[in-house]
This record gives sequence, C-alpha cells and structure tokens, in this order.
Amino acid sequence: MKDTIELLQDLLEQHQFELLIPENENTDRLRLVYLMNDAVESFLVFVNAGITGLYQKDYEGELDYSLSREGQGYVLSVWQGKNVVTLFFRKLELEVHLYDYGEIGHFWVKGYEYLRQLEYRIAIIRDKLEYLGEEFCTEEEICLAHLANFPPLNYCCYPAVPEQYIVPGENPWMPSEAAFKVMDNLSKETQDASLLRLLKLYKRLPYPFMARMVAGALHKRKHQAVVRLLTEKIKHAAGTYPDRSFGVEADNKLKELLEKAEQIKRNMSIRDQDIQVDILREEPFTTAQDDVDFHVYLMIWDTKGINCRVKILRIPGAKEFVL
Repeated sequence: MKDTIELLQDLLEQHQFELLIPENENTDRLRLVYLMNDAVESFLVFVNAGITGLYQKDYEGELDYSLSREGQGYVLSVWQGKNVVTLFFRKLELEVHLYDYGEIGHFWVKGYEYLRQLEYRIAIIRDKLEYLGEEFCTEEEICLAHLANFPPLNYCCYPAVPEQYIVPGENPWMPSEAAFKVMDNLSKETQDASLLRLLKLYKRLPYPFMARMVAGALHKRKHQAVVRLLTEKIKHAAGTYPDRSFGVEADNKLKELLEKAEQIKRNMSIRDQDIQVDILREEPFTTAQDDVDFHVYLMIWDTKGINCRVKILRIPGAKEFVL
C-alpha cells in the first residue's frame, strides 16, 4: 500500500480533483474522491484542514498543483485553469468502503450483455486491486483480476461502456499467463475439453484474431457452463461485502422492487421450468450521490439456438423512485 501522500500525487497527476465540501461548511475534515465504482467508495481525507480560494466543482480539464511540507502539516495548491484553491492540512487518511457488486448490472452497450457484465466486474476488481492493494481484496478477487488481461473477456472484445468512455490500457490485446491459468481451471472444472483445446491454440498464437475467435466461442451455448461458473465465482467473491444502504425508507423501497422482480422470476419459472433468469440492480453511490436512479432488471436467457443471447427487462416502479 502506498503512502497516502503518494496516492494524492498519483491522483493529481491524472488530473483528478473531486473535492467534497460539507454543506455545514465544517472543513476540519475534507474528503477527496479517490476510487469510486460499484465495488468501492474511497476517499483521501484531509484532517485538521483549512481551505482558501474558490473550488470549481464542475471544472473539467488539466490541473497544475504544488504540494509542500509546512511545519507539522502540508500545503496543497491546485490550479483549475486560472483558478487556484489551497488546502492546509495536518495529515491525510484513506477512507474505504467496500460493497457487494456481484449482482450489479449496467446495460450501456447492447448485445451479449452477460459477457459485458463480466468485463465490467472484472475491470472494477482490477481497479480495486491496483488502486488500493491486496489488503482490500480477497484471494479469490486477486485471482479473478488476472482476467482483465484476457482480451476475449476485456474491453477489446466485450466492452461494457461505449467507446468514448474506454480508458485504453497498455498492450490490451496481450493475454497474460496468469489469465490463461484462470481460464484453464474454469474449463477443467466444467469439463469443457473443446475450450481447453482452443485456449491451448490461443497460447501458441496470442494475436487479436485468435482473441476474437475465443470471444466468439464464449457466446456459444456449448461453452456456457464456463461463463456461468465464472459469473458465480465473481458473485461469491463479491458476496463477502455488504450491500449499500441508503437509509431505512429507501432500503425498504429497494427491497420491494427486488421482491417484485423475484415474483416475476418465479412466475416465469412456473410457465417454463428450463428458463434461466438473473436479477440485477443498478444503484447510485451512498456518498457523493449523483442523479443515477435505482433500477432492477431481469436478464432472461434464451435457451434455444447455437448462440446464447439474453433479453433485458426493467422492472416497473424503479423510474418513479430516484434516490
């Protein structure tokens, strides 16, 4: 784990500076957003802090900064364009909240949504590991994070977000040996001999055309046991952490939506015992809440044909309930 001052410098070098100023104007403890995703909400907390200048909340652009040690504390000046805001603080702490992300669903890109959810969850595990370190991850998550370096399952083949929001990584088409090991184990556990053979060929020819071939195989029905097993492993790893809470009233309303989805799922199962339905939800952050609505979805699997596809159904009622 890096020192918190190093984390602050890393953040500023990325031109990230989202400061949360309390409404009661008590600036003794000021929080700076560090890593925010469905798995984690984390902040760098300026302790015994003071602030001068005008912070521009909606500023987007490059930043300049200076950080110096002054007596027993620090002085941080950040230039947002021509505007400068200065923070005086005694020490810097890291605040981390971990949450269950195993049943979170975002449907920003259509087509093979079940694989795009895997790409998204693997990416946020990887981010948690890289930004916060192993102490904030389970051994299972550390293992699963290797799949961020497996092109058939990362944004190269199944991006979960539109292209303009993708942050390119270094050599994204180059698979890692650790990623192959994870996929080999999944294939062995499901006794998928044909996928094992394809992975062996991919190791010999680790090129984009082979990555696309493996990515195409993953949406075939004959390999769905591997996809389902990986999904369950991620859910199991994420289940270590608690759900977000938005207060008693909000939590009860969210519970009602989930129960409504469960009832619809049961009714579908009565009509068709072979149907597969997953319940997923979309929710805002508990801190620094944005305008994201809470939504509940059913992901209904098509059980016919060579290729596996899903239909996404949003449960009515979520639209009227905005956190």
